[in-house]
Amino acid sequence: MNTDFKFLFESATPQEINIEIANRIRAIRRRRKISQERLSEQSGVSLGSVKRFERSGDISLLSLSKIAIALGIEKELQNLFVSVPFQSIEEIKNAEDNKS
Repeated sequence: MNTDFKFLFESATPQEINIEIANRIRAIRRRRKISQERLSEQSGVSLGSVKRFERSGDISLLSLSKIAIALGIEKELQNLFVSVPFQSIEEIKNAEDNKS
């Protein structure tokens, strides 16, 4: 993973975003000196899925959650989509309508 720049999700393709997430997870796994095999065992995600994820970024949301829990980083998932700003007045109105 290149740490010389900040990866900009808003200018990336879905595949590029997935690969960047996989790179970040791999970096965490490596700095904690956890093998792919051990992560597979601790998370309940097959070794093939862990390897494929780190290579291609392809993984189910359920498996990603299991890996995050095994690495102790599930709070990072908890913060996804929490503070999404409104894009329009109409969206604000729709949010208010959905509260009632």
